[in-house]
Amino acid sequence: MPRNGPSIRSLVDAIEEPALIVDGGILLVANEAARALLGRSIEGRDVRLAIRHPQALEHFQSRRPAEIEVTGIGEIGRSWRIMVRPLDNGSVLVRLSDRSASVSAERMRVDFVANASHELRTPLSTILGYSETLAEEADLSSDQRASFGRTIRDEARRMLRIIEDLMSLSRIEADRFATPIEQVSISEVVQTAVTNAGLVRGAEQCEFLADLREDLPPVRGDCAQLLQVLDNLLSNAVRYGCRTAPCRVWISAEQDGNWVRITVTDNGPGIAREHLPRLTERFYRVDPARSRDSGGTGLGLSIVKHIVERHRGTLEIKSTVGEGTSVIVRLPATI
Repeated sequence: MPRNGPSIRSLVDAIEEPALIVDGGILLVANEAARALLGRSIEGRDVRLAIRHPQALEHFQSRRPAEIEVTGIGEIGRSWRIMVRPLDNGSVLVRLSDRSASVSAERMRVDFVANASHELRTPLSTILGYSETLAEEADLSSDQRASFGRTIRDEARRMLRIIEDLMSLSRIEADRFATPIEQVSISEVVQTAVTNAGLVRGAEQCEFLADLREDLPPVRGDCAQLLQVLDNLLSNAVRYGCRTAPCRVWISAEQDGNWVRITVTDNGPGIAREHLPRLTERFYRVDPARSRDSGGTGLGLSIVKHIVERHRGTLEIKSTVGEGTSVIVRLPATI
């Protein structure tokens, strides 16, 4: 090791992200983060045994300043920015900055914009098509005009619901670091949500059965947002769980240690297991055609997830095909 090795090691050990000193193809020094990522016994060995990436190795050997983006170091698909800086003694300092989170966030942003554009384009295209027909065709019957008008109205309302849900998500994300301070009665929120659910299309064939334990402790929260959680869960139970009569939706709220547990259960067709992990993704739908026909925007459970996270709670979805679905929300109780 060069004479100034101890000072170099102190420098490398002070860097929080993975950092290496490479000289002539030999990995001389690795800090704790690098050893945890690449292996405990990498020092003093050929750097190619630790980093199997031709482009990165080429920059190590050139001993010129460089910054490159690579994937696959440590884990398949993991993204890194590798920064190479030459040192006075002929070796190079290599730093690895984990870009996985930002790359994933950018991918989600691109997917979200694409999905939102698609969801809005579909009703907009329908509105344009029917309105152009109304404007250009003079010999349409009154029944046809009325039908076209209803279609335009329904598609416009669908666009409005999507926009309102997108704005709601934006507000929730803006408040995600602000701790809610209201003392909220879950019993009152559930009772209001049940009343609201009765106005959802298709609710006339559903029976709502509420089981609210007495002396439930309040939760510290945002009353409007918690009502939005229950509204969305009950609306989903009506839209997707009430396909054929008799339909029942059970809503329970009880204390569970330091938590208040709220459960919404339907006796609908259920959801296949492979769909469960993705249900809270924006615009993800198990049955796209049915969701659109029933007025769903594909954003309801995403909104629920973000609100529950803001309240430091947990969300769990259980479902059995042919038997029904249960959604369990746990919120910290104020005790």
